[in-house]
Amino acid sequence: MVRRAAAVGIGLVVVLLLVFGIKGCLNGAKEQSLKDYNRDVSSVIQDADANTEEFFGKLAGGESDTASTDVQSDINLLRLRAQGLTKRAEELDVPGDMKPAQRNLLLSLSLLQEAMGKVALKLPAALSTDSATAVPAVRSIAGEMQAFDAANVVYNRRTAALIKQVLDDNEITGQVIQSSSFLQNLGWLQPSTVAKRIDAQAGRGAGDGGSTEPLPGLHGHGLVAVSIGDKTLTPDAANRISATGNVTFAVKIANQGENPEQEVRVRVRITGAGDPLRAEQVVDQTQAGTEATVTVRFTKAVPIDKPVTIRAEVIPVNGEGKTENNVLDFPAIFRRN
Repeated sequence: MVRRAAAVGIGLVVVLLLVFGIKGCLNGAKEQSLKDYNRDVSSVIQDADANTEEFFGKLAGGESDTASTDVQSDINLLRLRAQGLTKRAEELDVPGDMKPAQRNLLLSLSLLQEAMGKVALKLPAALSTDSATAVPAVRSIAGEMQAFDAANVVYNRRTAALIKQVLDDNEITGQVIQSSSFLQNLGWLQPSTVAKRIDAQAGRGAGDGGSTEPLPGLHGHGLVAVSIGDKTLTPDAANRISATGNVTFAVKIANQGENPEQEVRVRVRITGAGDPLRAEQVVDQTQAGTEATVTVRFTKAVPIDKPVTIRAEVIPVNGEGKTENNVLDFPAIFRRN
């Protein structure tokens, strides 16, 4: 009986050791799977941060003309990379407790890739020399920047927070939880800032939807002269203009008010033969009582050997009352050399 009791006791001890051993192994495996998931998510987010940093770098390096095509192509490649990161996240080994965090991770990454695609789509229009095309495109790009901000909020407040909660609930310490910084700064949410950063000259009139009261005193500009090369245009006779490559106008304006003016827009339009052409340039600031020469360049070919009207305008500023001298019209014919 003693031997039997001892055998039963030893058997119970063995069973208990096996139970606790298996439980310990399972707990260890679970702990390791949670750590692995956190590590894998951190790796994806680090790569996503690097991708968005390159995205904003490419976007801020955008220029008009053919360069816009290159930038658009670069951003599309970054969108494909973002799509690849989403796919990588979808294939992660997700522990059951981490499924809520995973859903928010995929939402955050999908916001990034979608926004990049829409920005790439709008970029050529934003860099157009036609303000009617550029302004709404710039505003649209600024709107898409909200998706980058939303992706930050979703990841940091949901994914990262839920990962921390699960790790804490399982008493797992010593883990680094990656934060995200998809939107570099809030300035990208403002259309006027977007226009400056991507060098969208014709889109500089996008504004931010606000208005300010003008300073006391007179405000406004007048057109002084318009020239192409060494030829000054005259409004009362047909101007014969040699067209070689991109046509560039030099528009001289005068600040005739008593205040400095910001974001002064100068526009040139060519009408009368085919589709109207328009180009615009923005002057950051003009000083009261001074003149400035603004270079306005057309990137599209002008009509040759056809009578046209060239209209130069300095767009009225806030508080400008007299606008009769803001516009000059010139009859013209462009000739090949």
